[in-house]
Amino acid sequence: MKKRALRTAAALSAAALTLAACGGSSDEGGSDASDGFGDITLQLSWVKNAEFAGEYFADTNGYYTDEGFGKVTMDPGPGAIETLVASGDADFGLSNGLATAQVIAEQDAPLKIIGTKFQKNPFTVLSLKDGGNIATPQDLVGKKIGVQAGGNETLFDALLEVNGIDPSQVTKVPVEYDPAPLIDGEVDGFFAYLTNESITVQHEGHEVTNLPLADNGLPFVAESIITTDEMIAEEPEKVKAFLTAEIKGWQDFLRDPKEGARLAVEEYGKDLKLDMAKEVEQSVVQSDLIVTPEVHDNGLLTISDDLQASTIETMHTAGLDIEADDLFDMSLLNEVIEEDPALAEVPTAEKK
Repeated sequence: MKKRALRTAAALSAAALTLAACGGSSDEGGSDASDGFGDITLQLSWVKNAEFAGEYFADTNGYYTDEGFGKVTMDPGPGAIETLVASGDADFGLSNGLATAQVIAEQDAPLKIIGTKFQKNPFTVLSLKDGGNIATPQDLVGKKIGVQAGGNETLFDALLEVNGIDPSQVTKVPVEYDPAPLIDGEVDGFFAYLTNESITVQHEGHEVTNLPLADNGLPFVAESIITTDEMIAEEPEKVKAFLTAEIKGWQDFLRDPKEGARLAVEEYGKDLKLDMAKEVEQSVVQSDLIVTPEVHDNGLLTISDDLQASTIETMHTAGLDIEADDLFDMSLLNEVIEEDPALAEVPTAEKK
């Protein structure tokens, strides 16, 4: 299965940038005190695999309903997530810090990140242990690296820059998103996801080495929840209700990651014929991206001032002129956790 590229967002339409109505869909959203917040659409960043297990729990266990929502439509990606949210075709979206920062900095999109699932981004340079075995940035020197065009190439160039590596010392090879060139020995390394290709290649019987960007000079948030400035300003209770349901769903995931994988394989993504073993392993890997010492201190979805600052530094390295106040608005998430301290709890997997 192909992985999403880090999207270079398409130019937003004028209508998307000059919202005349609320951030939600006027046909389905609309908050009405008499019947809750109505139906909403959540634009996912990828296909319905275990990456969205917390959303499946929130839906299955009635947390969206408890918070006043009707039907919650989860539209699978990939797609122009920022455009869909800015135009009101989706009330909320799941994206990453760089993709969202691009459209804010370059298109003046009226968007903010209001919380994040992945404290550590999952991008990596993947290699075979008995091949390139790229364990440090300096191991990139003299190697051929398969890099997808667009945003992934921007990120790879930033990885070289932040680690003081002259681009002439590395050969970039244009590839798609299938890691076959790595397995076939056409490249020494492959720009990938820790939660996708790395697991896929291992399941094909290969020992792998990963060079995670988050641990090698390019930390930034991913699987971040985005919505419009207008939604934040005009429908804050709707935003808070959504964040509350999300936290409860991800708390359930941390209690039972295997059940999250099962929901993906047997229910929400059953048409995709997902492999249970891979989805279980993805659940384990993404748990390490979700839970960090800062999350233990502050709660799920939170983004500390330090993490905001390091994300912005990465954006600057990638050539984007943006500051923290342009990209983040944590005010409503802070209110949610202050009003219900139980939402700051970070569960561990239950023994069965």
